[in-house]
Amino acid sequence: MRLFAAVLPPDGVIRELGAVVDALRELPGADGLRWTGRAGWHFTLAFYGEADDGLVPELSARLERAARRTDPFPLAVRRGGQFGRGRALWAGAEGDLATLRLLAERAEAAARKAGVPMGEHRRYKPHLTLARSRDAVEVRAYLEALDAFVSRTWTVRELVLVRSNLPASGVAGEQPRYEAVARWPLGGAG
Repeated sequence: MRLFAAVLPPDGVIRELGAVVDALRELPGADGLRWTGRAGWHFTLAFYGEADDGLVPELSARLERAARRTDPFPLAVRRGGQFGRGRALWAGAEGDLATLRLLAERAEAAARKAGVPMGEHRRYKPHLTLARSRDAVEVRAYLEALDAFVSRTWTVRELVLVRSNLPASGVAGEQPRYEAVARWPLGGAG
């Protein structure tokens, strides 16, 4: 299974961000980007890739412990940024980023301890991917439009293990489908 740990924004925040993204998609050159679907918007904490099915129970137990050890925290979607000269356009985060980073570290450590092969450790950069491109793209206009955006703040109350089902049809523009495999409350709250 292709898996990752994530924080999922609530529907109201997705709608707020969606209104801004709809406006971005009207900008010149927007049709040259592959825009992600609202159903897939999330903050990845740790990407596990193709995890062996036999490792999932141990990974799940360790993620549950990581969630229980992390208190709920405030978060909002804010502004935007890019990776790779416009190859990825994203929205950022504000709020208790220290706890978000701690949860990401715990999600990565859970995988390593469960035997999930993890690549090189990288410093966590919270982002929600909005669009991608195979080539470098000038994204200054998109970043300027995102500059003033701040969603409402919500309290992150759960850690989610997500399965990514990659497109198999070969149809241009088909999006991956994301499915929550398990959810654990933060701080042990039910």
